[in-house]
Amino acid sequence: MFKSIGIIGLMLFTELTYGQRKDTVSIIGVGDIMMGSNYPNGGVLPPDQGKELMADVAPLLTSADVAIGNLEGVLLDEGGTAKTCRDPKVCYVFRSPVSYVHNLVMAGFDILSLANNHAGDFGEVGRKSSMKTLEAAGIMYAGLTSAPYTILEKEGVKYGFTAFAPNSGCLDINDLATARNIVTTLDSLTDIVIVSFHGGAEGPQHQHVPRKNEIFYGENRGNVYEFAHSLIDAGADILFGHGPHVTRAIEVYQDRFIAYSLGNFCTYGGINVSGVNGLAPIIKVYTTSDGTFIKAKITSTYQTPRSSVKIDSQNQVLNRIQQLTKQDFPECAIEIDDSGWVLKSTN
Repeated sequence: MFKSIGIIGLMLFTELTYGQRKDTVSIIGVGDIMMGSNYPNGGVLPPDQGKELMADVAPLLTSADVAIGNLEGVLLDEGGTAKTCRDPKVCYVFRSPVSYVHNLVMAGFDILSLANNHAGDFGEVGRKSSMKTLEAAGIMYAGLTSAPYTILEKEGVKYGFTAFAPNSGCLDINDLATARNIVTTLDSLTDIVIVSFHGGAEGPQHQHVPRKNEIFYGENRGNVYEFAHSLIDAGADILFGHGPHVTRAIEVYQDRFIAYSLGNFCTYGGINVSGVNGLAPIIKVYTTSDGTFIKAKITSTYQTPRSSVKIDSQNQVLNRIQQLTKQDFPECAIEIDDSGWVLKSTN
């Protein structure tokens, strides 16, 4: 083929094929999303079908090339069997109405992780309803054993996405060999590989990254430090952590970005948002078209019980990320300034 079109033709073919590929892309990651639950007996739901829950931050989310979050609970109107727990005191089940998917669309989400401890709250009925609902709305997803990864192409750049958790029906965060194989496969098929992981212990007393396996309520929540580094070595470019319900430190390893926990981004009832639990970042990561880290911007948000997501002018979670990153990753060569920019250190 190339012989027949000649050098000039080949140059034109290359320009037409690759000319639209962006040099710099932006990927936004946010934390847990649970837009209210209709279980049991009507549950706790926001007014106006939750249309205002993310309205204040939608302009920011839609500004990125790709926006990603972690969907806690299922999208299901009724039916399914609610899960039971060994310890009812720490057992929560979430079932958001199917119509609430419109809020996710309007907020600008492209991909959602379904790898978490609430994706199976209503068994296979709930999982299938969530997948069907997201597909109909044009939102991609991954993280279930039945849906291990997805690929999105925008403006000539291919993004691969996969997600992991220590829960049944999900890709296992503790199976590093399989995780590495999935990432290696995505790396061969796409330009930028993005990984979500739901791991680590929960609560304000677990804001630090311990660099060891975290056991919480008898469950092995993984060694998120080893997991993140191992997957970057296998070809991952960006990792967004979820699960602790508080924000953790960030890191740049091998010119690849890691957020170890993005906290509670948009939750309405059923999840504690008092104190640090109500503080969460929106992180916009800028990379080259092959995933190499350039910079990131942290925008602070906050929630109060049964309210929408608000921009935090006090930058409380930014201040916390600055502190945690210095404490947990003093060797990491990044600087986080007071306006929220994350840059490679010049020192």
